[in-house]
Amino acid sequence: MRSLTTAATGMQAQQLNVEVISNNLANMNTTAFQRQRAQFQDLLYQNVQAMGMNSSDAGTIVPTGVQVGLGVQADSIYRITEQGPLSNTGNTYDLAISGRGYFRVQLPDGSDAYTRAGNFALSPEGEIVTSDGYTVAPGIAIPQGAREVSINAQGQVQALIDGQTEPSTVGQLELVTFFNEAGLEATGDNLYLESAASGTASVGTPGSPGYGIIRQGFVEGSNVNSVAEITALIQAQRAYEMNARVITASDEMLAASSNLR
Repeated sequence: MRSLTTAATGMQAQQLNVEVISNNLANMNTTAFQRQRAQFQDLLYQNVQAMGMNSSDAGTIVPTGVQVGLGVQADSIYRITEQGPLSNTGNTYDLAISGRGYFRVQLPDGSDAYTRAGNFALSPEGEIVTSDGYTVAPGIAIPQGAREVSINAQGQVQALIDGQTEPSTVGQLELVTFFNEAGLEATGDNLYLESAASGTASVGTPGSPGYGIIRQGFVEGSNVNSVAEITALIQAQRAYEMNARVITASDEMLAASSNLR
């Protein structure tokens, strides 16, 4: 019976769906986490009787035919790049992006990664770095003896140094955008890598057309909606149970046919 394998594909699909939902819920409090959704598509169809074929010598045509579906398969797991809520931390080096864009991060091997998690700090050399110690491009160092550091919406980093009455500009933060942000490759640690699907990185100044602005003293939260995720979890659970019930019913039907006398 085709229903056995068809229902099995449905159970596998809902298992993947629950795995995606569980990852979203696990990262509810992850800085700048972007939730994901699983998409599915139907599998191949078996043509028992092709539609449009002649049904008689008079030229009559079968209007619909007989096609039997063979189940479901995963199409993609796409990332929803909706803005997360901004939380005020009061930390000088916590930065949030309001609008489009990613911070560019220089990895130890010299390659670039991208993140929206702006919970930054200072390295022993005074550079602005991520929580893992990776330099935030283009590499801005805060002078020793700086009493106050401010970062405006356009990404200008200014420091008030001892002995001066006016703050000095010590660097300019950059933002990076992509044509297809959902195509970035997630690597963990709140980092993404450029891929063939995302397109090439476009570097710009915060506040310029197509780029967000910087909010100092804020961090972006996860865009996971707990109510929506629990609702999706219940739907996936019910769909899994119904597919399991199909397998049970099919097994009972096979058992009944095998016991015919």
